[in-house]
Amino acid sequence: MLLLRCCHRLTRACPFNTQRHRGAPALASYAFRLWSSSGSSGGEGQRSYLGASWKHALVGLVAGTGAVLAYSLHHHKAEQTETPLEKRSALPIFTQEDVTGHRTLEDGVWVTYKGGVYDITEFVAMHPGGDKILLAAGGALEPFWSLYAVHNQEHVLEILSEYKVGELSAEDLKKQQSVTTSDPYSSDPVRHPALRVNSLKPFNAEPPPEILSDSYITPSAIFFKRNHLPVPQVDPGSYRLYIEGLPGGVLALSLEDLKTKFPKHTVTATLQCAGNRRSEMNKVKQVKGLNWGIAAISNATWSGAKLRDVLLAAGYGPDVAKWARHVQFEGLDKDVSGTTYGASIPLNKAVSEEGDVLLAYEMNGEDLPADHGFPVRVVVPGTVGARNVKWLGKVTVSAEESGSHWQQNDYKGFSPGTDWDTVDFKSAPAIQELPIQSAITAPADGGVVERSSEEVTVKGYAWSGGGREVVRVDVSLDGGKTWQVAQLKDGENEAPPPPGRAWAWKLWEVQAPLPPEAQELEIICKAVDNSYNMQPDSVPPIWNLRGVLSNAWHRVKVKITEDESGE
Repeated sequence: MLLLRCCHRLTRACPFNTQRHRGAPALASYAFRLWSSSGSSGGEGQRSYLGASWKHALVGLVAGTGAVLAYSLHHHKAEQTETPLEKRSALPIFTQEDVTGHRTLEDGVWVTYKGGVYDITEFVAMHPGGDKILLAAGGALEPFWSLYAVHNQEHVLEILSEYKVGELSAEDLKKQQSVTTSDPYSSDPVRHPALRVNSLKPFNAEPPPEILSDSYITPSAIFFKRNHLPVPQVDPGSYRLYIEGLPGGVLALSLEDLKTKFPKHTVTATLQCAGNRRSEMNKVKQVKGLNWGIAAISNATWSGAKLRDVLLAAGYGPDVAKWARHVQFEGLDKDVSGTTYGASIPLNKAVSEEGDVLLAYEMNGEDLPADHGFPVRVVVPGTVGARNVKWLGKVTVSAEESGSHWQQNDYKGFSPGTDWDTVDFKSAPAIQELPIQSAITAPADGGVVERSSEEVTVKGYAWSGGGREVVRVDVSLDGGKTWQVAQLKDGENEAPPPPGRAWAWKLWEVQAPLPPEAQELEIICKAVDNSYNMQPDSVPPIWNLRGVLSNAWHRVKVKITEDESGE
């Protein structure tokens, strides 16, 4: 009955074309026949095959994996046709603009995959993962499929091929722009349409929160984007990184030098914008800055040369340590006046063997994407995103902090009583390590839970700056009256971090029964790190005019509705 109920909910999820997909309503009866047959007295081989099919169908429907349902659909459709779609020729060519124009059920839902264009409108209603499939609408499937490994199977690609309607133009496939304009942002890269944009020029966007906690490693395409200036176009062949301020003089390193002359190190590290969750401060009192939600944070694996190794090769030693206090970074991104983005970190972080600061040239096992600093960026684990300078052009060992605007007159915290008439940026230190943080990614604020489900699953992330490990996340369903401890999740192959080097976030989850009389849940989460730092319980005491360091308890309200069927 559970299987039949799941199938019924899938088929009623949203309207679809029943002429093409008569197999979809029939899936319940198909699965029921598998179940019945698996207990029949047929031959041993038949029982084995049907039993395996039944198990796969049940696991797929209960776990919400699209591949199993699609596999059954594929075989049903295969009975109706003898000519595979891949034999079609002369398919039309579509531009990315054409694809982006199909993002709703009314206009059609189109996606791209490895240069192909696919109309998946009629499959949306049958997708066991629910309407998350619509997040890919108008864009590429790759970053979403990397979240859900079940799709990386041959039969899933065969199913997808049946929905192919054309090819993406070569220009869009290569993400090149053929028209040159005076707009400094005209050469910016193409971004995934699922990103929630906070500003277009410069481009700043975050992923939908509901998918942020679905994968320990955030796919590069939906990793939050924080740009201060136009994305520079850098030729990797002529690229040079200049190391300055050391006794040996200026050291110029090519990309190839970084890859061949220094050991390659890989670090899994979370980056968070100082303004993450700024929107909650705006609800208290308006602040200046991008109106970030809870998703200006992401986690990735970064690979490159250790900054320590490069500084040692350039002449850093005990004599330099006597006078140097900071390491400055300068990007290749510039404003119209030629001013570049800059920042700095303390010298002891840069040269520490345990600091794990990287001159990174890879992200998630591939070359850095343009939005994330190609060809080289600095990754400073445990430190605010603003110091992780992208498109790195210069590193300077200095007795002074960076004189950059973003180091001196931005990314600093102030008292709630400080306003723009009284603020003195020189009176506050630049943000480096960030405080303990957590947020609820599902269910969404204003969401609905059916009473018949009998329980609610709450998911989220937690992270603390400075390498401090998150050791506990507390979750309340009743506005803080009672609490329960969430289950913390690391990456599949992640070893426990050494003390002081917990650079990556923890994902967490709680499954709890619905309170019998409640009509609404006020869900709260709060995290604790291994130094027993805790989140403040409300926003007003930490409000500040720039809206940074927003880490109060995260709260969402969810309504409980009675099941329409009356069950």
